[in-house]
Amino acid sequence: MTDRSPKPRWTPPLRRRRTPDWATQAPTWQEARPSLIAGALKTASARPSGNWFVVGASRDVRAGGRPHGRTVGGVEIVLWRSDTGLVHAGPGACPHLGAPLRDSRVVCGTLVCHWHGLALDGAAFAGWEPYPVHDDGVLLWVRLDEIGGEEPLDTPVIPVRPATGHGLDAVFTAVGRCEPQDVVANRLDPWHGSWFHPYSFVDLTVARTPRGGGDDAFVVDVSFRVTGALVVPVRAEFTAPGPRTVVMRITEGEGATSVVETHATPLTGEGDGQPRTAVVEAIVAASDRRGFALARAAAPALRPLMRRTAGRLWRDDLAYAERRWALRSTGRFPG
Repeated sequence: MTDRSPKPRWTPPLRRRRTPDWATQAPTWQEARPSLIAGALKTASARPSGNWFVVGASRDVRAGGRPHGRTVGGVEIVLWRSDTGLVHAGPGACPHLGAPLRDSRVVCGTLVCHWHGLALDGAAFAGWEPYPVHDDGVLLWVRLDEIGGEEPLDTPVIPVRPATGHGLDAVFTAVGRCEPQDVVANRLDPWHGSWFHPYSFVDLTVARTPRGGGDDAFVVDVSFRVTGALVVPVRAEFTAPGPRTVVMRITEGEGATSVVETHATPLTGEGDGQPRTAVVEAIVAASDRRGFALARAAAPALRPLMRRTAGRLWRDDLAYAERRWALRSTGRFPG
C-alpha cells in the first residue's frame, strides 16, 4: 500500500460579494477613539530607528547608472552604485565648490563631479564624509545620526518579509505636506478603510486592538475589492516596528505572509513651517498558488499596476495626513 496524503482542495481566490451601499455601513467613529490611535502612535514613536531612513527602492540605483539625489531632514544626499553593485551614500554637495553631485556622472563605479572632475570612490575625501547605507534587496536606507538623534544601530530594523525569491515586490513613492507622524497615524487608523476607500475595501472590521505591554497590533478582517462584486477576504495585522514605519501583514487568507511596508521619511528639517514627508511604500506579495510563479516572471509588467493601486490609496491617505497636520499646526486637532 502507498501512503498518499490527500491533495489540498483547490479554492478560487475570489469571492462574489454584492456591493453594499456606502451609507448603510456600520459607523466606526466610536471605535476609532482618538486616544487609542494616539496611544499606538506614542508606542511607535518610542521605538528605536537607529537613525536609519528609507530613501527609495533598491532597483532605482543601478550599477552603471546615474547617481540619485535625495533630501532627508533638510540634508542633501547623493547615492550611487559601484560596478560591483555596492551602494555608496554621502553629502550631495561636492566638497570643492558645492556642485550638486546628483547631476554628476558615475564612471567605472566612481562618482565624478561634472563641474571640475573631482572623483569620489565612496571613501572620505577633503571633508566629504560618507553616510552608512544599507540595501535590503527591496529598499535603500541611509543612516543620518545628526538628524535622527538616537543611539545609532549598525543596521536598520527591517520587517520580516516573504522568503527571498518567493515574493513579488514593487515600491511606490509620494510626497505630502505633513510630518512623518501624520502618515503613521493614518496607518494606525484602520477604521477609515471602507469609509474613505470604498473602491478598495469592503466588510472591514477591527477584530482586535493593541493590548499594551509591547503589543501594538491592530488585527483587521477585510475584503479587498478586485473588480465589481469580486473580492478577496483576508485577515491582516498592522504593527509599527519603528517611529516612521507601519507594516500590514496578511496573516490568513489569500496571499498570507504578504506585507505592505509604509515608511515615512521627512524631507524638511525639524521645525520647518511647511514640512514635507515622503511616503515610500514597499508591497511584497506572496502566494502558495502554483500560478504565482508566472506573476513573478511577469514582475516588470505587474509593478506599474501595483504602484498605480498604491497611488490611488495614497491620493486619499495623503489628504488625510495633510489635513491632520494642518489641524495640529493651528491647534485645532481634536485628538
